[in-house]
Amino acid sequence: MMHGRGWRVFLSHDESKGKPTVNRELIKRAMIYARPYAAYIIMTLVLISIASIINLIPPLLYRDLFDTVIPDKDFTRLNWLALGMIGIPILSNLMNVAQRYYSSSLGEGIIYDLRQELYEHLQKMSLRFFTHTRLGEINSRMNSDVVGAQSAVTSTLPNVVTNSFTLITTLIVMFSIEWRLTLLSVIILPLFLIPARRVGHKLRELRRKSMEYNADMSSIISETLTINGALLVKTFGRQSQESERYKDVNGKVKDVGIRNALVSRWFFMGLGIAATIGTALNYWVGGYFVLTDVISIGTIVAFVAYLARLYGPISALTNVQVEFVTSMVSFERVFEYLDMPVEIDDKDNAIELEKAEGRIRFDNVSFDYMEANEKLGIKIKEPKIEGKDHESTDHSEQESKEKETGIPAHIPTRRWALNDLDFEIEPGQLVALVGPSGAGKTTLTYMLPRLYDPTQGCIALDGEDLKNISQQSLAAQMGMVTQETYLFHDTIRANMVYARPDATDEELIHAAKSANIYDFIQSLPGGFDTIVGERGYRLSGGEKQRLAIARVVLKDPRILILDEATSHLDSTSEALIQEALVPLMAGRTSIVIAHRLSTILAADQVLVMDQGALVEKGNHESLLAENGLYATLYETQFRNEKYMD
Repeated sequence: MMHGRGWRVFLSHDESKGKPTVNRELIKRAMIYARPYAAYIIMTLVLISIASIINLIPPLLYRDLFDTVIPDKDFTRLNWLALGMIGIPILSNLMNVAQRYYSSSLGEGIIYDLRQELYEHLQKMSLRFFTHTRLGEINSRMNSDVVGAQSAVTSTLPNVVTNSFTLITTLIVMFSIEWRLTLLSVIILPLFLIPARRVGHKLRELRRKSMEYNADMSSIISETLTINGALLVKTFGRQSQESERYKDVNGKVKDVGIRNALVSRWFFMGLGIAATIGTALNYWVGGYFVLTDVISIGTIVAFVAYLARLYGPISALTNVQVEFVTSMVSFERVFEYLDMPVEIDDKDNAIELEKAEGRIRFDNVSFDYMEANEKLGIKIKEPKIEGKDHESTDHSEQESKEKETGIPAHIPTRRWALNDLDFEIEPGQLVALVGPSGAGKTTLTYMLPRLYDPTQGCIALDGEDLKNISQQSLAAQMGMVTQETYLFHDTIRANMVYARPDATDEELIHAAKSANIYDFIQSLPGGFDTIVGERGYRLSGGEKQRLAIARVVLKDPRILILDEATSHLDSTSEALIQEALVPLMAGRTSIVIAHRLSTILAADQVLVMDQGALVEKGNHESLLAENGLYATLYETQFRNEKYMD
């Protein structure tokens, strides 16, 4: 399967509407997903052809009944006709069942491939993408858009083939029966084409709006009906405001649905009127031919039966254009995500790191917010300090880009998150990061596992640039315990072995004991098989953090990255966690965002950061002697064991 980053975007834009329109390259790209299922397509087409030929027989039986069997009072022939009228529909339906099997296998296969490719592509996106993209938007692309894209192949293609084959074969038979009535039937074809030309574009625009509004609605649900969202809404008493916000988007979905239904109804009414006119003309002229003995009654009965097989496919083919254009909107939206560049990817010859020593070197490392935005196609000018006109223009450009991609742009408070960092950490050292809030400490720690890549400079592990190391093997060397502990809605065991799926029960117990969480787990009725709840909400903050530490102990990484925030915990939980951290950091290269004086005193070196820059480094005593930022932080936050935010 082709990867999205290898393609350029094939969406042209309607300048008047500001929306992508279908073009040949988009169709070619969409059809690629059907290629692996060529055998299913062939079988579908063969079965469609056979079923269409079989369905041509019943009108001929009707003609024989009226022109031969009834006048001749042929009972034997009547019995055979009756059996034929029963057997042919049964055979046709069996063909349809087989055709449905192959077409559904084709459709589900395309859904599987497209959804899998999209999921794997999004897995490669940098952390920045997920911090600035709504969960509801991702869900919409992964679910409704992928299913919508499937219909472009599984519904449109069989419909085109079925109706085209039926139309051609029916016309051949109709011409062989009565060419004058056939020409009369064909004359009204323009009446079928006029509604399609007027309605197709309108339905496509309504389809896109419907998808956008449904994504908005999904986002509101994911934001306000999860545990964190519900807690925030309730504690701030915002239920009525959130209900109004949902009501507004829900109303837009309703209005678009009504407009879509009305446009579709008018469209099909036009097709129905055209078919009615054609049928009436054939009855009128055909009746005249019967009265003047030009044709038989059986002929007109058969002919009118064929009219349904003529106008039905014509209506369907007319509607195919509408269906195809609207279903391609889903492909557009999926490709918008697949075409997003992968900011952080492995090189073709990436090194597989077996076991790291733990020597880390930051060599003039800088990280530029603006360049990170531009890698996702979001260009935002640096904000000016004075004047409001520029700010208004930037926001307008931002909003335009957000509507086009569905990804909110990140407008930073400063351009450089990190600026010219230069330091080295020896294997096994404990390094404490200190600095005021927003200094860039967390961004620095995110650079090590390549959640972000530096804009300038180089980060090396054991002398090798991180960009030369495969992300999988790099992740195996690192363990992170963040301030915000994330647990899956699963058992304690499942959350722990996420770090190492092949861990034994003995290793689980050892890790739990090391993290001072084993006794608590044993006190639970289910032990290690206890469900922790959504995001671990059945556990306290201290219990979740100790479980996170146990998970990292089980992983046994060479490099530990730790946010030591414990100010929100009670003294007992804090003591247990601090005790668990001692064996965790032993023998490992540890980088700790320090919030406790005891950690700073134990550190081999302290890095003091401010506004993305490394302003001081040394140990506790030397930094105090410098009487700089660290001394100020010590006096205001560390002297009495107060914690930083």
